[in-house]
Amino acid sequence: MFNGKTIFIAGHARLPQGMAAKSVFETLTITAEVDSKYGVILEASCTLATEHGREFIGRVLKGTSLNDGVDNAIESIQSYYRGKATNALIAALKDLYLHFQQIKAGEKPKQLN
Repeated sequence: MFNGKTIFIAGHARLPQGMAAKSVFETLTITAEVDSKYGVILEASCTLATEHGREFIGRVLKGTSLNDGVDNAIESIQSYYRGKATNALIAALKDLYLHFQQIKAGEKPKQLN
């Protein structure tokens, strides 16, 4: 049951050439359910090709407080994820964080051209 205390945010980035997921998706997306009061990521997923990769990134991001920024989460991705999508994951996370900041500021998200 939805309680209205969380928000769902997505961040997007282009995938590099040679990625398995590129045959299905042109972009990599990270989605997160975030506690709207504290900014903590409760659940996260992404569009990596394997379920194992998606679950791993979810575990890396879970518990991150967006109120504190994403630098620690970026460091974790750089340290523990050794796939080709590192830069795309970081870019998608930064995009997700930008959307979070816009929501907190009461702005409407900007559309990509």
